[in-house]
Amino acid sequence: MSADLTIPIIDCSQADPLPLLQDLRQKLSPQGDVVSEAGRQKTLAVFGESLSPRQVVAKICGDVREQGLAALLDYTKKLDGKELTQESMRVSADELKAAHEAANPKFLRTIRNIRENIIEFQSKILHEDVRLIRQEGVSRVELRQRYLPLRRVGICVPGGAAAYPSTVLMTAVPAKVAGVREIVVVVPPTEFGGYHPDLLATCAELGITEVYRVGGAQAVAALAYGVEGIPRVDKIVGPGNLFVALAKQHVYGTVDIDSIAGPSEVVVLADDSAHPDYVAADLISQAEHSPGSGVLITWHAPLIEQVREALVAQLAKLPRGDLALVSLNAYGALILARDEAQACELTDLLAPEHLHISTRHPDETLEHIQNAGAIFLGHDTPVAVGDYFAGPSHVLPTGGTARFANGLCSNDFLKRSSVIWYNHAALDEASEDICRLAAVEGLTAHSASVEIRLTDD
Repeated sequence: MSADLTIPIIDCSQADPLPLLQDLRQKLSPQGDVVSEAGRQKTLAVFGESLSPRQVVAKICGDVREQGLAALLDYTKKLDGKELTQESMRVSADELKAAHEAANPKFLRTIRNIRENIIEFQSKILHEDVRLIRQEGVSRVELRQRYLPLRRVGICVPGGAAAYPSTVLMTAVPAKVAGVREIVVVVPPTEFGGYHPDLLATCAELGITEVYRVGGAQAVAALAYGVEGIPRVDKIVGPGNLFVALAKQHVYGTVDIDSIAGPSEVVVLADDSAHPDYVAADLISQAEHSPGSGVLITWHAPLIEQVREALVAQLAKLPRGDLALVSLNAYGALILARDEAQACELTDLLAPEHLHISTRHPDETLEHIQNAGAIFLGHDTPVAVGDYFAGPSHVLPTGGTARFANGLCSNDFLKRSSVIWYNHAALDEASEDICRLAAVEGLTAHSASVEIRLTDD
């Protein structure tokens, strides 16, 4: 490693942790007011002026909405360095077939195994129609909750520093379980994105035939508004960088979205039974996303130094150790709580995307936790199990939004409608209450719409 580990150590018995935790939470939220120097230079080169990320996104989305395909291809050229046409931006059926045929059979077997795990879990939790009948004499009321799948869904798959077949699995399979007929994948035109053979083979294995080599805010805008060759979708899901997150926020209302996600994060809640090497590995696993956050919260004081030493040793051996080191120094923390109760309170304050409860009795600790996107119990359940294999989606709320938001699942691809039927006798019985409330609100046409049906009684 080219730098030292300077991850903050916070002793809650010596200092108020709230300012430090709030600062950490602010750093990890997608506020859109921080950009790297390389990003600033790219903005100047493309737009000729210094713009904030939000201004960049508003400009890109506005141009794609007004100019359609021309703007999408222009931004793909300027931002991604790829000169594409309407034909070449879409991955052809022959390319998908060739990638699938060339894929390692063991890799495809892994994809199938994971798909089956996801299908099993997502099918079990899928909402079903509900029907309620109230029958009293001749009065009859029927109430239903009806669920129908969305018609067309867009999936954003990252492709900057790594390839992510897992994102295709964790988004497309829940959508298929819900019954979505049209699934569209957009992925940057990079070697780890739209030109990565394993990613294309995964799409082919899952039966996804509509894949476009476009990324960033321009891809989100194309999905939301529709351009020549890409009909608009009903919902956009999947992770991405800051500009993708802000673009999803920008188009929300024109389409639905899953969340406005920030950097990946994990909190490890640990007691004296936790193995420091395991804890360190868990922290690094999310920090290597770069940016990514790893936070240890424990009430066992010796674990702090043990984990710090394990971090130094492991970071030195990992190919992405330098990247993880930067993230841990900037977005990580080793926190010593007074006791288990305070540790759980601090965890709820952070409301992490991933929470790993590495304690002697994790189920008992879980009873004191309210806020987390996905929770991993016990010493032998690292976050990677959920990221890659178990069945729940790894698309989860970040930046403290697990306080109110949920991870993606098959039900998020369903649209629900209430269905109400009253016969004449039931309307007559309900009329007094309906008309009284309408009178209180001064909406006399509401009561009149009931009374006109009862005038001949």
